[in-house]
Amino acid sequence: MLVVEDEPSIGELVRTYLARDGHEVVWVRTGEEALAELPRHPVALVVLDVRLPGIDGFEVCRRIRARSEVPVLMLTARDEEADRVAGLELGADDYVTKPFSPRELAARVKAILRRAGARGPAAVRSLGGVTLDRAGREVRVDGRPVELTAREFDLLACFLEHPGVVLTREVLLERVWGVGYPAETRTVDVHVAQLRRKLGRPGLIRTVRGVGYKAVAP
Repeated sequence: MLVVEDEPSIGELVRTYLARDGHEVVWVRTGEEALAELPRHPVALVVLDVRLPGIDGFEVCRRIRARSEVPVLMLTARDEEADRVAGLELGADDYVTKPFSPRELAARVKAILRRAGARGPAAVRSLGGVTLDRAGREVRVDGRPVELTAREFDLLACFLEHPGVVLTREVLLERVWGVGYPAETRTVDVHVAQLRRKLGRPGLIRTVRGVGYKAVAP
């Protein structure tokens, strides 16, 4: 869970109740931090306050929706109906008004996760003529099948599931090779080079100098 709340008392309350339900929680206090942390973790749901310093919750929600389908639960003021409507129009899945009952928040989180689980993640992802089918473990380029190793497939899936998002080498190592895997960041570079060669789409995975890589439509 990613909790975005600048008020310490509320942030601590939300973190405590989500942790009691067995969720791992990352708590940040600004929209900028939220956008930076989102691609670093396999986030199942974002609890997002509307009134944040710097980038407000509406803009954070808009940017999340531009890159991800992760569920968003917004926290709004009780007397601000316009906030609730705006949040839902931007793609938020639900909202809770302040002050709120922690039990209500926990119940709404469970309901959102059930709906998200019912929808399931997109099994097929496409970008720039490259199509990846997770269920069938198949990749095609302009309809032509391409053979990839298991690591190459998982790496490509990571990129296609986060188009336009810069993923650091460390994040890719953690997601594809797993925490604690004895590999160096050079391993990522080698596999990216292999992917580019096999796909015949060198512009699909763009190098972001000094940071990592991101998938873009060539």
